[in-house]
Amino acid sequence: MSTSLTLIQGDITEQAVDAVVNAANSSLLGGGGVDGAIHRRGGPEILDACRDLRAAQYGGGLPTGQAVATTAGLLPARWVIHTVGPVYSETEDRSALLASCYRESLRIADELGARTVAFPAISTGVYRWPMEEAARIAVETVRDTETAVEEVRFVLFDEQAYAVFAALVD
Repeated sequence: MSTSLTLIQGDITEQAVDAVVNAANSSLLGGGGVDGAIHRRGGPEILDACRDLRAAQYGGGLPTGQAVATTAGLLPARWVIHTVGPVYSETEDRSALLASCYRESLRIADELGARTVAFPAISTGVYRWPMEEAARIAVETVRDTETAVEEVRFVLFDEQAYAVFAALVD
């Protein structure tokens, strides 16, 4: 069974899916952009679950390229899958870490039994990853990853990001 790819321009916190992927920072304690929006809209349950993860196995924070799930709190989803994208570098190729964010998020989704997953364009905000390259890595990785997820929904914040992803998704 192949995974269908859907594009939506809009707000990831409004997606009624099994799992929403959060472009988190390694602290897991909230931040700006998608991370801040998910924590604000999802309510304190998400932050409490993240604090529990920090106290248990991620005392030093979640490593870049890894993923972990929590409750979705007040979001119209069942879970939030937190993943830490790499900061873009012109001198070091970190594309394998970015690809790992998508692969690991899908692996966690499979463990949870999630069939619909909404992704943001990971690392394209404050981590400055060029949209064209980030979109290519995202789409190729999702297409190449074996998963039971039936629909991957890329939820893109603006017209420019949507257009870049649309050029890659038939």
